[in-house]
Amino acid sequence: MKEIRFFYDPCVSGELPDDEARHALKVLRLVPGDEICLMDGRGTWYRAEISTSTSHRCMYKVVEQMPQEPAWKGYLHLAMAPTKLNDRVEWFAEKATEIGFDELSFLDCQFSERHVIKNERIDKILISAMKQSHKSSKPILNEMQDFSHFVSQSYEGDKFICHCYEERDVCEAGEKPLLMNVLRPSVPTLVMIGPEGDFSIQEVRLAHANGFRSVSLGRSRLRTETAALVAVHCMQLINQKI
Repeated sequence: MKEIRFFYDPCVSGELPDDEARHALKVLRLVPGDEICLMDGRGTWYRAEISTSTSHRCMYKVVEQMPQEPAWKGYLHLAMAPTKLNDRVEWFAEKATEIGFDELSFLDCQFSERHVIKNERIDKILISAMKQSHKSSKPILNEMQDFSHFVSQSYEGDKFICHCYEERDVCEAGEKPLLMNVLRPSVPTLVMIGPEGDFSIQEVRLAHANGFRSVSLGRSRLRTETAALVAVHCMQLINQKI
């Protein structure tokens, strides 16, 4: 019995996109009659059968539509400043998708080491990780935004900013709670992670003025991509369906 192969076709158009067709025909050597599973990236799988193929094109017919129940509750949004090295951002995008989250935004901050990000490359990694981990939905990927503009936008849910400053330096005396201890299941949640040099104190204060709450990820000082992955994992654990 052949293993069912997963392919991404957001339009479910009856023909695999070029990259997917190339993989199906050249790498996996699938032929008409072989069964495949399609993902539309929006929560539905489709059992399909290859109907016709040429050297570069792969057509299919849908046999069954299979809506998937969401694997977690709430809505998980991670916003981060991209790292200087692209491979670290790509590593995060892959692993966070395998764990499970809903939306990824990139921030251009005062201490950012990278001010441009190639979304096309990141999107391909999200798709690959979605297929590999058998997720039914692909995370939404947003264009990079200026920090000030991002925090000023309205958001219906809990908003947190992770940073390394003492709370008394930001607004008032007290200790920052651990993110894990303040997350609420089923509530849409946005968590921001800064660059290697952290957010500036002015940015943290601006975030507070716009309704964000300071949180900690623990005593260890983490790299940006590690901190971002820890935040996604915390959100996922709190919102997992049992």
